[in-house]
Amino acid sequence: MKNILVPVGSSKNAQSHLQYAVDFAKEFGAKVYVVQIYNVYTKAGTMIQVDHILERESKSFLESHVASIDTKGVEVITKVFKGKLIDTLEFVCEQLNVDLIILEPRTNSIKDEVYLGKTSGKIVKQTQIPALIVPEGYTYKSPRKILMAVKSAIIKKENALKPLIDISSRFKVQVDLLLVKTPFYNKGDFDLNDQLKSLVSEVKESENATTFQGLLEHYQSINPDMLCVVRRKRGFFTKLWEENTILKKDFHSSTLPVLVLRGLK
Repeated sequence: MKNILVPVGSSKNAQSHLQYAVDFAKEFGAKVYVVQIYNVYTKAGTMIQVDHILERESKSFLESHVASIDTKGVEVITKVFKGKLIDTLEFVCEQLNVDLIILEPRTNSIKDEVYLGKTSGKIVKQTQIPALIVPEGYTYKSPRKILMAVKSAIIKKENALKPLIDISSRFKVQVDLLLVKTPFYNKGDFDLNDQLKSLVSEVKESENATTFQGLLEHYQSINPDMLCVVRRKRGFFTKLWEENTILKKDFHSSTLPVLVLRGLK
């Protein structure tokens, strides 16, 4: 893991979140790109140029933001981009060879009941970039046990497991795999390939309506300090992914970091 990207909003948690990202990056010797993306919607008939003002102010904000934390010798680079959030983010991650995005659950939302705000929700839902969602105010600590929950263990995409492998290798983490048999179960869904077999320590099976419900049933008894899930069009968080905003009452494990992998198929 060489390049980590941290999108910055205006939340009160931004400073502690960036500190977590830097602490995490230090473990891997990775660079941290701290970015802000803005878009300009001009009113019809106006000719006011505000791009350079917004870019200058955003750059200044990011530099003061970085100066407020302990970088611990980690290379931290600030960048400002103009464009639509998702398209620009995907382009930037491709150009910078980003391995992981570290996200705040809520970048701008002030509602206490919200787990994922609209901005973070869009990034998780609408991109295929691996993401680590870190709870608000969470102080960095090395993970020791990860619970990975899937409804199908079939892996077709190359490097789909790379972030999990990197974390497992670096921290010598125990990875427990929860296979959730849903009504959409197909023969072979629980067949583990050699890569996954070598990665996991224990395998447990559960039968539930959704992967999300299976996770809620088992994660407290397994007691992990990080969750790992997979993006699917109709998979984990099926109900929750309908909207970009996700409420805490609908996601009961909002005190743990959540690693979201790109789709395996």
